[in-house]
Amino acid sequence: MKKTTKNLTLSAMFLAIGMVLPFFTGQIPQIGKMLLPMHIPVFLCGLICGWQYGAVVGFALPLLRSVLFSVPVFYPAALGMAFELLTYGLVAGLLYGRSRWKCVIALYRSLLAAMIAGRFVWGIAQIILLGIKGNVFTWKAFMAGALLNAVPGIILQLILIPAVMAALNRTGLVRFGQRETVQRTVKEE
Repeated sequence: MKKTTKNLTLSAMFLAIGMVLPFFTGQIPQIGKMLLPMHIPVFLCGLICGWQYGAVVGFALPLLRSVLFSVPVFYPAALGMAFELLTYGLVAGLLYGRSRWKCVIALYRSLLAAMIAGRFVWGIAQIILLGIKGNVFTWKAFMAGALLNAVPGIILQLILIPAVMAALNRTGLVRFGQRETVQRTVKEE
């Protein structure tokens, strides 16, 4: 019960951060959107709280932000982002949660796999959403949206998220090392 309350509280905090963070990065018009500010709290939520919480926060964040602030535009941008961010929270949380060692290497593996899966899901969502209105989502649009325009955000995520996780490790909120079950087995022997 205590862990569930903690995860719900942290998830609400990550949702709030995701709602507010784009206002700060939006002050840098040239690269503000490219920094992908909503992605960071979703990744952190999945890594810290678990895949279930990361997936829910990831799906809700762009939709809620679109309804409250009209940014991103609900259709197709926020809807496509909802599936993308759901995938980020789910994959990052699932892979990191199941990794034997909770370390920076496992963290990077989880982040990179989640980034690839999320961009793939975003591309599929765009094909479906734009296809409904008879528009075409081209390979060029996918490469621009998923990769080329996202490079500053990807770099920021690969630097900032491990730094935050390492800082949280020092505070005791997140622990690097072996999984608890493996540690218990070693202690018992």
